[in-house]
Amino acid sequence: MLDALTPGRPWDRTGGRQARRSPLGRPRAVWYKNVVARRDESRLVYSTGGLPAAEKPAPAAPAGPNRIRIRLDRRASNRVVTVIAGLPGSAAEIAGLARSLKLACGAGGTLKDGSLELQGDHRDKVEAVLAAAGLKSKRSGG
Repeated sequence: MLDALTPGRPWDRTGGRQARRSPLGRPRAVWYKNVVARRDESRLVYSTGGLPAAEKPAPAAPAGPNRIRIRLDRRASNRVVTVIAGLPGSAAEIAGLARSLKLACGAGGTLKDGSLELQGDHRDKVEAVLAAAGLKSKRSGG
């Protein structure tokens, strides 16, 4: 069995001193290897799920009348943001339209959850640019 004079555990092989461990519990010398297995390098041992499901494309904009709504939001510390919701088209077309609107208004902005947010009150300029592009818009809110 285990001798009282033998330090450590019989399976330890370190003679009682413990090797430094990584956050994942592996010895420090090899902890960085194979931390995250790549998809092509993973060795699946058992699975009942079959092949992984292919990613589904993002749903297209709903058919019917597109309603572009322009509203003004007031954020923390009294900042004003113009929000344009309901922009038609694919993600690439919306990104192109967002860029042209930001250039026309001379302001920064971002796309969040399918709506465009422009920094500042630019409702008049946005309506003019959308009308020039042949898109009908409507103001909402106060």
